[in-house]
Amino acid sequence: MTGTSPSAADGPTAAGDPTTGRLARRQAELVAALVAGGPPPPGFAPAPLAATRAALLRKRAGEVARHWPLLAACLGVDWPATFAGWAANRPTLGSLRDGWDLARALRERGALPPAGAEELAAREAGLRYDGRRAPRPRRLPAVARAGGAVAVQIAGRVRLLRPAPRPPAAHPVGGDGVPDAAGSAAWISD
Repeated sequence: MTGTSPSAADGPTAAGDPTTGRLARRQAELVAALVAGGPPPPGFAPAPLAATRAALLRKRAGEVARHWPLLAACLGVDWPATFAGWAANRPTLGSLRDGWDLARALRERGALPPAGAEELAAREAGLRYDGRRAPRPRRLPAVARAGGAVAVQIAGRVRLLRPAPRPPAAHPVGGDGVPDAAGSAAWISD
């Protein structure tokens, strides 16, 4: 090791170095293109940038699904596309908040599935979230509704009082046109 200080050996300091400012600006452009829907920065190939962006959206969808399992499960195979479509031009605020904002957006469009509505109602009963700051626990009793589901929080415990309405299940129809609730239409012949 020589007698020079580490800052002198590393080159010029960041203060007053125009290269550092350009690098920081280019990094910000790249991050915006990858996670916030910004335009591709000059000098980056569009195809690899798009592939990286898609991979980051899939990863983000997986993280949100861990915080919102019912919402993700009830959307099923549509979950990745639904999340990616919603999140494509939004920077992340964290998995919990991303899922919460998506659930609210789906509720506003009338596209929130029943299990997702129950999960949203339970979250809104237990936590206070205004869309700008991180969620925080409610101190007083609260009632929340979403998609027909009703949840109540008392003394820190959340209970679902009324589940969200489910669409009626389709029953197989037998050979005589009568709904076959037992599912025997497949093996009874005329």
